Amino acid sequence: MRPAPTTDLTIGELLDRRLVRSVFQPIVDLATRTVMGLEALARGPAGTTLEFPDRLFALSREAGRLGELDMLCFERALEGAIAAPVPPPLLFANGEPAVMGQPLSPRIMELFMSGPPFRTILEYTERALPAVPGSLLRLSGNIQLGGNGIALDDVGVDPMSLAFLPILEPEVIKLDMSLTRDPDTAHARTVAAVVRAEAARTGAVVIAEGIETEEHLTTARRLGAHWGQGWLFGRPGPIDQVRHFDPAAAAVTRAARPGFHQPAGTPFEIAAQRRPPVVRTPGDVETGLARLREITIGQACAVVTVSHPGLAGLLQGLAGPGRAVVLLDQPVVGEFVAAVVGPGFGYALCARDSRIVTVDDLPTAAAISRVLLSHTG
Repeated sequence: MRPAPTTDLTIGELLDRRLVRSVFQPIVDLATRTVMGLEALARGPAGTTLEFPDRLFALSREAGRLGELDMLCFERALEGAIAAPVPPPLLFANGEPAVMGQPLSPRIMELFMSGPPFRTILEYTERALPAVPGSLLRLSGNIQLGGNGIALDDVGVDPMSLAFLPILEPEVIKLDMSLTRDPDTAHARTVAAVVRAEAARTGAVVIAEGIETEEHLTTARRLGAHWGQGWLFGRPGPIDQVRHFDPAAAAVTRAARPGFHQPAGTPFEIAAQRRPPVVRTPGDVETGLARLREITIGQACAVVTVSHPGLAGLLQGLAGPGRAVVLLDQPVVGEFVAAVVGPGFGYALCARDSRIVTVDDLPTAAAISRVLLSHTG
């Protein structure tokens, strides 16, 4: 039995003395069991009340220092991987959605400028998508500039994550362990089908979490996972517990795409590249919105983004458990825009001056949605 923590330590002391440490868990190829990378997991000092992340993050949030803790955890993960006897080709590090808008610390900038011998994949849970989509898109854009990538974690817990997948297009999709534990429910089958299709469309790598048995491994492969992590392959521990990696792991993940998350141009201009605008006639906007509403109601998961307050009333009642309607804080000047995106489908209506254009293909509608969502928090 593990002894009860006896050492008291405050959040302030922990942060001021940089007492966060990282443990690392292997991520393996499910077909070969070759280690492809490591996920860094934050821990406080062993034997203290702040050793484990649930209490560590809860108390830092209460103290108003969550951002500092999040940044320190990232710093320590990078430091540990850089100093490893055999650095991993891929380092997965977790980010806290509530503070993702903060700038990177000088220490992190210094570490990235040193040219780490690995690619970093920053993980965010699906909670980040509906809460702060604009911040997540901006952060994703900055990460891509450095050649690194994004992972969407815990996919399958909230159906909203499936709706946002085509907008974010992460390099890695991580299936929540609940799917491996209970794979034959209608929900699990739906999630697996959507993720398989999205991975095939975008080249994303699918990782299954929580693999503890050979049966879990078999189930994870049936769900469409390429890689996996869990106690079957190794528990979190010192970074030097793994000394052999697949050297091609970083190349397996999709290459960075600078600018992808902040497409150039306005929604109307992006739509016009796909389909020539036509002269707007009375009723065109209403007809387009009726089409958008029809598409949205027919889908279990969807994200509707609206750029003009005057359009909001025409889209009442579309929000639901798997559907979100996002009204822009700062509408696109001079344009009426509404877009819907979800698993495997997309539609957008864009009007400017006397012209209007509608598109019904997913890549274009997703690009328009990225522009719109970049105007939000």
